Amino acid sequence: MPNLVEIRDVQFGYGARTILSGLRMDFPRGKVIAVMGGSGSGKTTILRLIGGQIRPQSGTVSVNGQPIQDMDNQALYGMRRKMGMLFQHGALLTDLSVFDNVAFPLREHTNLSESMMRDLVMLKLQAVGLRNASTLMPSEISGGMARRVALARAVALDPELLMYDEPFAGLDPISMGVTANLIRNLNDALGSTSILVSHDVNESFAIADYVYFLSQGKIVAEGTPAQMRESEDPYVKQFVHAEADGPVPFHYPGKTLLDDLGLKGQA
Repeated sequence: MPNLVEIRDVQFGYGARTILSGLRMDFPRGKVIAVMGGSGSGKTTILRLIGGQIRPQSGTVSVNGQPIQDMDNQALYGMRRKMGMLFQHGALLTDLSVFDNVAFPLREHTNLSESMMRDLVMLKLQAVGLRNASTLMPSEISGGMARRVALARAVALDPELLMYDEPFAGLDPISMGVTANLIRNLNDALGSTSILVSHDVNESFAIADYVYFLSQGKIVAEGTPAQMRESEDPYVKQFVHAEADGPVPFHYPGKTLLDDLGLKGQA
């Protein structure tokens, strides 16, 4: 089947608060798909649904043709071994060295010898340019380097699905460019499918094959990066061009200033 992940008519919320509504998305094999939108639009919730941390209230989320919500714990854990996750800000284990952070999933999920595991870890660190930093601790490396270590850990098991939660957050322009190129190059080298959740328009558009825009839990636009740059959709235009005015208001909804000051009708 051409799609590794399929989301069909998914509804999800907490209590009376709806997070996602009628969601329908495809994530083809071998592609980098960006999921973009403002804070609180439901982007990270999509990653949690795909990973099986939460279950949809209605609709289906399928990976490799298997609905996540139908899996028992054993099947879910087996599926997660084929996934890699780059958490926001990296989430390195602070008491482990760079080497041991990357080795962690290999030690947990394989029976490789120490010598073979060492070679694999060094290859992954070489791919992100940090082989010579293997003995350092997370506190001894920069934020951009930490993100690259986390990326090496995410691809340690050569997963078929890679998920990135705000991989560019807090990085300087050089580190952002390096991280973006690594995401694209590693995806192509592994033949993986990558889902990129991000606010960063330029870096995401530079590496993505397709883009979904979310607003208030719904897909409001989708297409290639080139199509999104040329889009006349008001929400997409506001987001892509960082405009203050548009469908997303600057002011939190509620009473007007005149109402609040008791001056309504006196203007």
